[in-house]
Amino acid sequence: MLAFLVFSLYPILYTAFIGFTDMKGVVPKEVHVLDNPFENFRNLLFDNELFRKSILNTAIIWIINFIPQLGIALLLTAWFTNKRLNIRGQGGFKILFYMPNIITAGTIAVLFSSLFAYPMGPVNSLYQMLGWSNEPINFLLDKWTARGIVSFIQYWMWYGHTMLILIAGVMGINPALYEAAAIDGASGWQMFLRITLPGIRTIMLYTLITSMIGGLQMFDIPFLFQNGGPDNSTYTASMFIYAQAFKGQYLYNRAAAASMILFLIAAVLSAILFYVMRDRDAARLRKEEKRIRKAAARAQGGVTHV
Repeated sequence: MLAFLVFSLYPILYTAFIGFTDMKGVVPKEVHVLDNPFENFRNLLFDNELFRKSILNTAIIWIINFIPQLGIALLLTAWFTNKRLNIRGQGGFKILFYMPNIITAGTIAVLFSSLFAYPMGPVNSLYQMLGWSNEPINFLLDKWTARGIVSFIQYWMWYGHTMLILIAGVMGINPALYEAAAIDGASGWQMFLRITLPGIRTIMLYTLITSMIGGLQMFDIPFLFQNGGPDNSTYTASMFIYAQAFKGQYLYNRAAAASMILFLIAAVLSAILFYVMRDRDAARLRKEEKRIRKAAARAQGGVTHV
């Protein structure tokens, strides 16, 4: 509790406070709350085009990388947990799929920069060898190509981690359900749709929320790979916060306000995900139980009155 108060709660509250002040500069100065406390927030949302673009870039890159990440992770989960397939060497495959997650971001950024190097690089050489291009292509000058590469890197690094989380969720499902479905003649695809997916609803919610929060905090790969380029197309919200706080005028107040806006976006999206992925059957059951209790209480009250 003490560690949480010192290293988590206090920094969060202090960051929120800074967002309402004029705190900036390296040299310590007296800090004042602004006449309009929400001035920093208003400036970011309505006057700062770069901040809005960074939020849009973050959303685009996360969506492009998360959809295939979850799809491949679900497919691999279905394969590895299918008793009929009984894939051998699963441990080795899982290690290989998870390995990109433990490679440092700097190493991966250098690797992909070298792969797409201009004018000489493996990808350019492959294009010319296959006859797809007669001249070298500078892939990293195109906005959507740069976004696609950053999204692919994020997908490649994290699909193995997502797969292991989903496999752990499947292992928590009662095996008797699969045995009964197999006796009834259900196919592997039917068991996956009717048993596996509903059974890992909570794990899916956890994966969605943690991935969404991680996507909003995306910093290392876009920063090291292209430093937000070209033309700020891979410039993320975390990069904006870093630049505001530690470059130029050291606008700590604006960086803190941007951090709180990012926090509110994460909170709202998390609430929406919780609502959309809630267990509707359990909610209906609770309502029915509540209705029955109320009816029983009314009946009991009527008997007592008589």
